[in-house]
Amino acid sequence: MPPLDSPQFPLWMLQVLPVAYLAITFLQSGLDKVIDWKGNLGYVTSVFSKVPVLREQPKLMLLSLTLMELASGALSAGGIAMLVATGSPRLACAGGMVSGVTFLSLLFGQRVAKDYAGAAGLAPYFLVSLAAVYFNRG
Repeated sequence: MPPLDSPQFPLWMLQVLPVAYLAITFLQSGLDKVIDWKGNLGYVTSVFSKVPVLREQPKLMLLSLTLMELASGALSAGGIAMLVATGSPRLACAGGMVSGVTFLSLLFGQRVAKDYAGAAGLAPYFLVSLAAVYFNRG
């Protein structure tokens, strides 16, 4: 971490802030799915009940999404730790990339379920993942 009065500090913050946003977003969402598995499974089952290809696999979809979200959050949190401890952006970049793929998975599900408003709401989150990759591309 550069000193606060250093010209590198604002650039370092551009590395840390989007990754912190992703860590918070995905750790909260992934842990919520673990803690309230039954409620989340009911939601996924109802959302995809009218989608022939996906309605047969709600548990598999929820499990996959939960693992992706937890991986995105853990990589992002680890990326913050590495940025603070060593200044290395590699793990933060990986967190941004995995987060981007996770958002694309969410986008796919919402589009297939015809939740167009929900899908559109993912755009700002996806842009944060792109910022995390861009500023940590090292």
